[in-house]
Amino acid sequence: METKGIYIYGIVPNFYGTTQFQLLENSGVYAITFQNISAIVSNRESAVLDYTDRESLGRLLVHHQKTIETLMEKGFNMILPMRLGTIVSSKEEGFNILKRGYDLIIEALNKIEYLTEIDLAVTWADFPGTLKYLSNHPDIIALKDHILKNIDKISQIDQVKVGILIKEKLDEKNKLVELKILDALSSYSLDIKMHQVMNDQMITNSAFLINRKNKNKFEQVINQLDEEYNGTLNFKLVGPLPCYSFYTLEVNELNPEHVEEARKELGMKETTTESEIKKAYLEKAKLFHPDAQLENGDEKNFNRINKAYHTLLDYSAAARQSSKDDVISLAKEKVIENLTLVKIKE
Repeated sequence: METKGIYIYGIVPNFYGTTQFQLLENSGVYAITFQNISAIVSNRESAVLDYTDRESLGRLLVHHQKTIETLMEKGFNMILPMRLGTIVSSKEEGFNILKRGYDLIIEALNKIEYLTEIDLAVTWADFPGTLKYLSNHPDIIALKDHILKNIDKISQIDQVKVGILIKEKLDEKNKLVELKILDALSSYSLDIKMHQVMNDQMITNSAFLINRKNKNKFEQVINQLDEEYNGTLNFKLVGPLPCYSFYTLEVNELNPEHVEEARKELGMKETTTESEIKKAYLEKAKLFHPDAQLENGDEKNFNRINKAYHTLLDYSAAARQSSKDDVISLAKEKVIENLTLVKIKE
């Protein structure tokens, strides 16, 4: 039997007022509120993510982004996106996320108040022509001449060698063009995130965090670059968008067994502090770090210690979201209460 779930799209501040929130009526979404913030959510038939393949994931992504864009159209310009696929089992659980992450969420909302994201994809307008141009590079001509000195016909292996060299020259050219584009746009960007390019034809796939007031200037630079490259590049801009690439909220559920294993690994007592956790980690790391102990370095043990350290740091952060006390309890009954960590996705 399927259970009801609640899908969270994003978090907004409550200063929009009652009239603004009334626009959500009959739109399929509603708000869960805690103090000065609200989660914009919708009911979902299954509390378990029901996508496993690329096509289903793509549909969910489109729905997620379209819903957030609709919210922006309704005037919710200041929205902190939630990680794709975040589902809770009840309103109480959604309320608890807002409560635990309240300080973090308020801080992030204050940071993005005047900010927006613009995504930029740049591709070669005539990719075959670009490859043909690169095939006349002196290094490639020299390689072909060297091959033909010894044989009358270029073999399949020789063709692969030529292809690899062309790919190297293409990568070099793409990187030079990308750096020039990023440098030109950096004056109007507070931060830049690089996303994976889809194919060799794509030069850059980047996200820019900008102040909304600089949107027109940012687009003017794009137009200037387009003129400078005289139609050899295609510039595709998407935005303004919520700050997906820079400020996306996520909820991590910690494993109590992993927390207990980490406590034992670092030799921590049931009551500790974050500084004591760090001190214990540094002492253990000295024993196994490959760089610190060239002869006795043990990468496997070092990785285990490092994993334990970060597990306890996550638990410490989760514990401080429910209590501002610097003293952290690693007692099992307390750990059970602090397994939910609200954080900004890295």
